[in-house]
Amino acid sequence: MKILFIGGTGIISSACADLAAARGHDLFILNRGASKKHPLPEGATLLQGDIHADEARLAALTAGQHFDAVVDYIAFSPHDIERDLRLFRDKTDQFVFISSASAYQKPVKNYLITEETPL
Repeated sequence: MKILFIGGTGIISSACADLAAARGHDLFILNRGASKKHPLPEGATLLQGDIHADEARLAALTAGQHFDAVVDYIAFSPHDIERDLRLFRDKTDQFVFISSASAYQKPVKNYLITEETPL
């Protein structure tokens, strides 16, 4: 499977990247640069760019590419998702948006955050 991770070097996304690479997926990571804390897994391809910057440069980075899945770990606003739709609409079969638990109640009353947790 050919997969593009947007982000890929954070706590959650790096663990997912390691697993995807270990399972033999053709993994691409769109990121500003390699992380020393969470390095890219062996075999992953770095597409160096800032998803929050120049959209034309991002389109050029992925020109001619088609991914089975694009996974965005760092979208924070409707604008971010609209940008993703413009960039990847015709370049993927599946788009996965990884949301944040930060929208939920603070401080949490229970360590387990579910869809029933108050916003």
